[in-house]
Amino acid sequence: MYLPLADAAASQNVSQPIIMIAIFVLISYFVLWRPDRKRRAKLQRLRENMKKGDVVIAMGIRATIDEVKDRTVILKQCDGSKMEMLKAAISEIEASTD
Repeated sequence: MYLPLADAAASQNVSQPIIMIAIFVLISYFVLWRPDRKRRAKLQRLRENMKKGDVVIAMGIRATIDEVKDRTVILKQCDGSKMEMLKAAISEIEASTD
């Protein structure tokens, strides 16, 4: 004996978790992944356009860019000391006022 109602209930039980997972993935994309990707892309553009005189914050250290190299920058601190740091370590960039 064939019961069409039992078949419909079984197919609904399978599709409901799939729909819930799809909704979760969509929400995760728009709430987590997409904004983070935009933030990283913006920071990468800022790192590529750094120039001498810009004020940067890297690992809690605020300094002025003295020289820009391929993968690193030379930073000058307020006491006049200089240090070399990777561009990837820079978390914030303020454009120079010059």
